[in-house]
Amino acid sequence: MRLSILDQSLARAPDEAPVALRETIEMAQWAETLGYQRFWLSEHHAFSAVAGSAPEVLLAAIGAATTSIRIGSGGIMLPHYSPYKVAEVFSLLSNLYPGRIDVGIGRAPGADMSTAVALATDGRPKFERFPELTEQLCDYLWNAGAQPLVSPKPQPSIPVWMLGSSPDSAVLAAQRGLPYNLGLFINPQADHRLIGHYKQHFQPSELQPEPHAILTVSVFCADDEERARALCLAHDLNLFRFFSGETNGKSLTPAEACAYHLGPREQAFIRSREDSRAVGTADQVWAQIRRLAELHQADEIMAVTNMYYFEDRKRSFELLIKAA
Repeated sequence: MRLSILDQSLARAPDEAPVALRETIEMAQWAETLGYQRFWLSEHHAFSAVAGSAPEVLLAAIGAATTSIRIGSGGIMLPHYSPYKVAEVFSLLSNLYPGRIDVGIGRAPGADMSTAVALATDGRPKFERFPELTEQLCDYLWNAGAQPLVSPKPQPSIPVWMLGSSPDSAVLAAQRGLPYNLGLFINPQADHRLIGHYKQHFQPSELQPEPHAILTVSVFCADDEERARALCLAHDLNLFRFFSGETNGKSLTPAEACAYHLGPREQAFIRSREDSRAVGTADQVWAQIRRLAELHQADEIMAVTNMYYFEDRKRSFELLIKAA
């Protein structure tokens, strides 16, 4: 099974964005050395712990630092933007790095609604127009006669991936004949039938004659199970504290997380995510990945490994691919 990586450029503290971005670039180089298929970047806004607010900018730096791995957006939140401008950006990237660019697009805001309003040029996010915006973007990238002309001319066959965690995205990907990425790490309760529905109703397109689905899951792999679970706990608690507004932007270390008193809310939050990810040694992680891939009918796995320490993340990806 193909393995890929989604990187979110997480900063351990609000003033550590430069470190997070350097780590993302180094991780892309590490992923290429290890033989991963793709290295994608997320888009988030107004989160002090996330440095990756503009994946299209960071992709240019990663392309320059690597030579062969496919790189892409996981994804561009299309309702914020003009499809024409997105087509220009990725056309330029495709000319810088031919044959290596993936365009992943999503409907979600990647932020709270007040930030979504600030991103919109007229103060009105265009979420309800997402299918139309998707069609326009594909036309600009694939139709040589599209007007106005996209410059520079897009390289041929730039894949557009549909990202999502709900039925709407699976349906749209099938209708448009696009490859699909189900973000289980975003929605741990996502219906396991979504990819099956996508494949059953897939309408072949010129660039995508057969359906192809990636399942993106949280992975915490370490040399021993105890370490893996400590790293996972730190991530869970930091995510819970962010969602509940109980953080100042500084993340708990694994040691601090292990000493943290888990109340009923924290315990419920952790339980809600346990069946949708892979945690443990390489053998344990692969057993869980195979179960999830079979359950969801995935063709490829994309790993999100949001561990506190950079070296732990590198080791996790190394253990994962060597055990594949």
